[in-house]
Amino acid sequence: MWWSLFGAGGAISAIFLPVLLFFTGIVFPLGLAEPSHDHLRSLIDPWYSRLLILAIISLSLFHWAHRFRFTLHEGLQLQSYDKLIAVLCYGASIVLSGVTAFIVWTM
Repeated sequence: MWWSLFGAGGAISAIFLPVLLFFTGIVFPLGLAEPSHDHLRSLIDPWYSRLLILAIISLSLFHWAHRFRFTLHEGLQLQSYDKLIAVLCYGASIVLSGVTAFIVWTM
């Protein structure tokens, strides 16, 4: 189950995050496009836009958790703490996904 969330998170992150970073990190700060508050609000108002935002953030969090867990496990040789690391990494992803869901649906 965790590996499928890792794979989905990697795919979603590879597709959507470069576009989001391009607009929020280059286009908007350089003044190449002027986003109005009303226009941005109209983009995130529909339920499917909020669901997409939630999916991008949540699956990216699970992708991070899986990578970080195995970085600690294999890279730093912390095999004796594997259960604790897994609970902390995946637990953080679950909690932060819940917080994200709350924020996205109450916007």
